[in-house]
Amino acid sequence: MRTSSNPVFRNLPRQEGVGGGYANFGSGVAGAGQIGNQYGQQPYQQQPYQQAPATRSMTIDDVVTKTGITLGVLIVSAIVSYGLTNANTSLAPLFVIVGGLVGLVLVLIATFANKMDNPALVLSYAVAEGLFLGALSFMFTDVEFGGVGGSALIGQAVLGTFGVFAGMLVVYKTGAIRVTPRFTRMIVGALIGVVVLALGNLIASFFISGGLGLRDGGTLAIIFSLVCIAIAAFSFLLDFDAADQLIRAQAPEKAAWGVALGLTVTLVWLYVEILRLLSYFNND
Repeated sequence: MRTSSNPVFRNLPRQEGVGGGYANFGSGVAGAGQIGNQYGQQPYQQQPYQQAPATRSMTIDDVVTKTGITLGVLIVSAIVSYGLTNANTSLAPLFVIVGGLVGLVLVLIATFANKMDNPALVLSYAVAEGLFLGALSFMFTDVEFGGVGGSALIGQAVLGTFGVFAGMLVVYKTGAIRVTPRFTRMIVGALIGVVVLALGNLIASFFISGGLGLRDGGTLAIIFSLVCIAIAAFSFLLDFDAADQLIRAQAPEKAAWGVALGLTVTLVWLYVEILRLLSYFNND
């Protein structure tokens, strides 16, 4: 199984003798048995999960259900966060900082402590990221913070995010783009590149107004956001492939929580980049 650009999927088990699966997301369910932001981890040996007799294997339905629950919790948390910041704008920066940091810490714990399949951790991440996204969305659209577009901008970003997700799922299932080792290396390399540039821009902003110009709304910022959106979109293919391999490897049912966490991480990043891009155009 190829390594995903998503940190949550870096510890997935590998299995010999399994094909690419680029056009077979969930195909192991009906046939030969059901199978199971960046951070370096040692991979599992290439072998199926060893399960207790009472543990059933993960299916595509488990992935859909757990991902739906995770996104549902995130959306509710984001709505509450948006409502609270709308009532008291001074809470917005606090929610963004606290929610973002807590979400990051939980992802790091899930990755390094191998807790990706822990539902309490996954749902806690959803709450924290909802807090972050609700407040950030308010700041992007509220005039007091220099935002524009109002709730309509948020709706456009949500539609764009799920539109990209659905489109990449179709691309994966049809095999229009094969998830090969070379493709994986390209996406991982691009991901590292944008992370380094974003950090460099943040550090430069402490000394130069606007930093390197990657987030100031100018032409370079628009190009950078488009690149980030493209990388996030292609990362879905790696995430789908990783989930497919888990199903093929007869991973236990609880492994679907890890898949839900990984997909949510990518969805959050994609939403933020689309919202940011839309805010640039609305500022013109």
